[in-house]
Amino acid sequence: MEPFLSDDFLLHSKTARRLYHSCAAQMPIIDYHCHIDPKQIYEDERFENLTQVWLAGDHYKWRLMRSNGIDERYITGDASDWEKFEMFAKTLPKAIGNPMVHWCHLELKNYFGYEGFLNGETAKEVWDFCAEKLQKDPDLTARGLIRRSNVRMIGTTNDPGETLEWHEKLAADESFETKVLPTFRPDAVLNIHRPDFVAQVHKLEAATGARLDTLDSLRRVLIERIDYFAAHGCRSADHGLDEAVYREAPEEELQAIYRKALAGEKVTRAEQEAYRTSLLLLCGTEYAKRDWVWQIHYSCLRNPNSRMFAKIGPDGGFDSINNAAPGAPALCALLDALDREEKLPKTILYSLNPAENEMLDALIGAFQGSEVPGKIQHGSAWWFNDTKSGMRAQLTSLANLSILGNFVGMLTDSRSLLSYARHEYFRRILCDWIGELVEQGEYPCNLPQLEEIVRGVCYENAKRYFNL
Repeated sequence: MEPFLSDDFLLHSKTARRLYHSCAAQMPIIDYHCHIDPKQIYEDERFENLTQVWLAGDHYKWRLMRSNGIDERYITGDASDWEKFEMFAKTLPKAIGNPMVHWCHLELKNYFGYEGFLNGETAKEVWDFCAEKLQKDPDLTARGLIRRSNVRMIGTTNDPGETLEWHEKLAADESFETKVLPTFRPDAVLNIHRPDFVAQVHKLEAATGARLDTLDSLRRVLIERIDYFAAHGCRSADHGLDEAVYREAPEEELQAIYRKALAGEKVTRAEQEAYRTSLLLLCGTEYAKRDWVWQIHYSCLRNPNSRMFAKIGPDGGFDSINNAAPGAPALCALLDALDREEKLPKTILYSLNPAENEMLDALIGAFQGSEVPGKIQHGSAWWFNDTKSGMRAQLTSLANLSILGNFVGMLTDSRSLLSYARHEYFRRILCDWIGELVEQGEYPCNLPQLEEIVRGVCYENAKRYFNL
């Protein structure tokens, strides 16, 4: 019987073990999409306990606790840090088969040197052990955790109106080697169907000093902010869509839709789609001019639990997979409209619906270009698919229908500085998946070639793709 979380964890063949230990484990990390606060990095925040560094803001853990019947007071409420951690510790042992068991123990092992098993009985032991480390170990600050994880670039997620002051300060700080680059995320002013749309437009007005009373003025400001982000080292934009959309409309109609929304009038579904399509086309064109990467996340059903949304707001761990509308026709039309004008940027597509793996891998093959190998990417298994089986399914589909060797690999999509252990998790699964093909005689045991593929997927492809 294999011991829990051994050095050969998830590596089931000689080839897998060699590829991981001699190659994948040595590669730096490019975390090109996450939700880390750059201020936290600049100020080199030190954490008092595991709840602060581990549970706060982590909706993956919150969902587990809710599924275990834990009262919301111990999740997002006013319970003490210790009480919240204790409830999570009592929950974790029941989650057999859930990647959270693996992630949590990799994090405890890699960053704190704890090799036991977290449960209700060991909770106090783990709490005290890690608290002492957090207080005394100079490497367990925000910057120390990033250095220890061998991270070369972090792509944060930023609203168009942000000043990017913390990115400026980090760029000027020669003592910190990791690039912390902003990512342009204009969802707030694209989501015309959301109740807070007018408030978000006013927020952008306040940030820029511009009056956004016409669609033309909004377009101008978005382009100005794209330039501002580019001047601060931005390499990528990210759009979160409930579903993929494409609907053309004449300019006069688009202007009228925007005026209607600003007046607080309800816009129809067709009007919503036309407005968002027009701005997606604008943004895609501008990204291509600057050689940015366009990341599109879609098929997420946001905040379906209206009672809990009213109570704790967004990002609380209540989102779900949206399978109401297939993405293929809309995505194809969107990419095609840009490609016809030779304005299609490098693009990474992520669907939260795993049933769309094969569709995405077929679709990306229709729009590849010579600018860079794998110009159009099927993004890493995202969110609810970020599991052992989900990662293997995404790798298998991508390999079946495209070229795995050009894949830009893993990202954390996390608010926790300990989540870099997810890169290790992905790399072990990748090496095991490749090793399986070799051991079964489906690919030659050519180690230099295999290592080139692994280095590419783990690091080199993303480095090239994001112009680093």
